[in-house]
Amino acid sequence: MDEKIIQDCKKQQRNAQRSLYEYMAPKLYFLCKRYLKKEEEIEEVLADSFYIIFTKIDQLKDHFAFEAWARRITVNQCLLQLKKNLNFNLYIEDVGYNQQPLADEVTDLEEADLLNLLQYIPEGCKTIFSLFVIEGYSHKEIAAQLNISEGTSKSQLNVAKTKLKELVTTFYYQKAK
Repeated sequence: MDEKIIQDCKKQQRNAQRSLYEYMAPKLYFLCKRYLKKEEEIEEVLADSFYIIFTKIDQLKDHFAFEAWARRITVNQCLLQLKKNLNFNLYIEDVGYNQQPLADEVTDLEEADLLNLLQYIPEGCKTIFSLFVIEGYSHKEIAAQLNISEGTSKSQLNVAKTKLKELVTTFYYQKAK
C-alpha cells in the first residue's frame, strides 16, 4: 500500500480513504467470504472492519505492514460475528454434497478449487482450518480468540483436513470407469 495514501488516511482525507477502500475492499471481501456465508453478514463485517481501519490507522507504525494489519482486523471481526452464532466445541454436523459426474481425466487441483471445497466442511472446522492453514494462527492463538481449548482447535483442524481429503478424493481423484 502506498505510504502517501496511508499518511493521508491518518489525516482523515476522504479521497485517500476512498482509494484505500477501493484497493482493499475486494481482498477483504474475499477474506470475509472464507469465514461467513450470508451476504449481509459479510457486508456488515466488511463495514465494521473499515470503520476500525479508518479510526485506528494512526496506530499503524509501518505502512509496509498495512495489509497484514487490515487482514488481522477483518479476521477478528469475522470471528466476532461467528462467535455470535456458532459453538466451536461442536463439529459433528455433516454438510452434504452431491457427487458430480467424474471427468475422464484427473483434474489439476488449484487453490481456488480447494477454497471452494471448504464450503462443504462444517463451519467450526472450516473456521479453524482457515485460521491455522491460511492465516497462520497458532492453535494457542485460535483457542484464545474463540474461547476453546487448544485440543479442540487441533481436533477440529484434524476433522477439517480429513473431510477435505475425502472431498478432494471424491471430486478430483476418482478414476472414471
